[in-house]
Amino acid sequence: MNLLLINGPNLNLVGKREPSIYGAQTLDDIQKDLLITAKELDVKLKFFQSNSEGQMIDCIQKCVGSTDGILINAGAYTHTSIALRDALLGVAIPYVEIHLSNIYTREEFRQKSFLADKAMGLVCGFGPISYELALRGIVSQLIKD
Repeated sequence: MNLLLINGPNLNLVGKREPSIYGAQTLDDIQKDLLITAKELDVKLKFFQSNSEGQMIDCIQKCVGSTDGILINAGAYTHTSIALRDALLGVAIPYVEIHLSNIYTREEFRQKSFLADKAMGLVCGFGPISYELALRGIVSQLIKD
């Protein structure tokens, strides 16, 4: 099984940016932990991070035929990007939305997701463990299908 984790804008700053909200672990730390979990689950996991919406869309479109599932933390684009939504729907690859913080306890503008209603699942609010929970969840669901 081949999976891709896409991280959006400012997630390269995780561990430095507002650690009281996003935690002290860096994105590299999170990804290293995920590789251990991926090995345990016998899946291949690749990573992509960009601050550019267009690059994220290009990455999603290039997944066709090589990726069984997508994990995505679109960052602020979660709340603004119909284009990301359209790309995910266009490739028809199952995806899980991830957030480090609980977006539903944050500012009102962060409580609307353009991705969640079409996602296989949504994991938010558990800090870095949100990624592991999403990985385990998508693998479990894809094995059943």
